[in-house]
Amino acid sequence: MAGHSKWAQIKRKKAANDLKKGKVVSKYLRLIAASARAGGSADPAANVNLRNLIEAAKNADVPSDNIERLLKRLAGGDDEGSQYEEVVYEGYAPGGVAMIVNALSDNRNRTASEVRHIFSKHGGSLGATGAVSWQFDRRGYVWIEPNSDAAQEAAIEAGALDLQESEEGLEIYTDPHEVYSVASALKARGFKPEDTEITMVPQNTMRLSQEEAEKVLRMVEALEELDDVQNVYTNLNLENISVEA
Repeated sequence: MAGHSKWAQIKRKKAANDLKKGKVVSKYLRLIAASARAGGSADPAANVNLRNLIEAAKNADVPSDNIERLLKRLAGGDDEGSQYEEVVYEGYAPGGVAMIVNALSDNRNRTASEVRHIFSKHGGSLGATGAVSWQFDRRGYVWIEPNSDAAQEAAIEAGALDLQESEEGLEIYTDPHEVYSVASALKARGFKPEDTEITMVPQNTMRLSQEEAEKVLRMVEALEELDDVQNVYTNLNLENISVEA
């Protein structure tokens, strides 16, 4: 699982820029609305997926007022989010890098067309469901800065499955259902998780040249620019790759 931290750092920097443009806010509000509908309740106490998404949104600096207003509308019968459904695309990027694209769409044909266009334009190839997902594990992920013995001890006591140390901080991997309880336990011990999410972690990673890796990164960026795309996961190893985030 090592090596996720560089991807996470890129994601945090991009999220900071997107937050200024409102993209992060709209992304999470759409996810929250869809989750409330899928779980049959706009009450976070009765909908664990909704509760996890709200926590993730707050960690991404989505204003609490925006979230509360949306929850009130949903509780009052607003059908916002009813038209959205989760769609997952799998395939390969240049160099044979495995790629999973998670989208939330109100028009499957439009989303499929846009994703297919990006794959084709950037030299990738779409596959069938299950084509690459077997190469990934679904995990909870928490990032803490800085790394310390105390943080590691607290993470293990909170239920972490795996820890990875780096110069920048500590990567904590959990069962996906336990990630927010682990993050809460760490906060109670005085630590501040900088990133908390449910992610797809590659079982093995691929190393490419700088030039080939840049092709994959451009493809990831193009996919993330699509309004319907929520997350993009790959098994590209960014170690020793120079990245301008």
